[in-house]
Amino acid sequence: MTKFSILWASLLLLLLSGCGARPFVNSHAATIILKTPKIKFADQGYVRSNQDVVALELFSAGHPVGKFEIEGMVCVEGEGCLRKSSFNEEYLNVHYPDTLMENVLRGAPIYDGVNLVKNEHGFEQHILDEFVEIKYRVSERQIYFKDRENGVLIKIKKRLE
Repeated sequence: MTKFSILWASLLLLLLSGCGARPFVNSHAATIILKTPKIKFADQGYVRSNQDVVALELFSAGHPVGKFEIEGMVCVEGEGCLRKSSFNEEYLNVHYPDTLMENVLRGAPIYDGVNLVKNEHGFEQHILDEFVEIKYRVSERQIYFKDRENGVLIKIKKRLE
């Protein structure tokens, strides 16, 4: 087989296999507050996800200003992709588990569900150790993460549509 034939066969296989980004199955507009040692943001945004990817799109005065996308790595628009641990070190806190930001954006338990208390609206977690002092609450309308020890606040208040 010639190189030309192999190239066309590969291209045809790619097209037929449906290779491409999966659409987001969950998407909601929200008021977003991010306060970390490196980021200060308070305005509107979208949290979008599917089984494999979760993305946070940030807007200010209706214009896009940033995007985080988490799959195997954390990709920060305009800055490239980082390992999850490197993202935590640069943007959040070095002592956080690699899955922290992804779990917060999905409204899933953090720290493997340590101190998880379910309530009628969702759940809460309080995590205290020598490196963090975290209050984390998830309800249908809001995700609230605050680490008082490290000055990190993530608040996502979903808008009803």
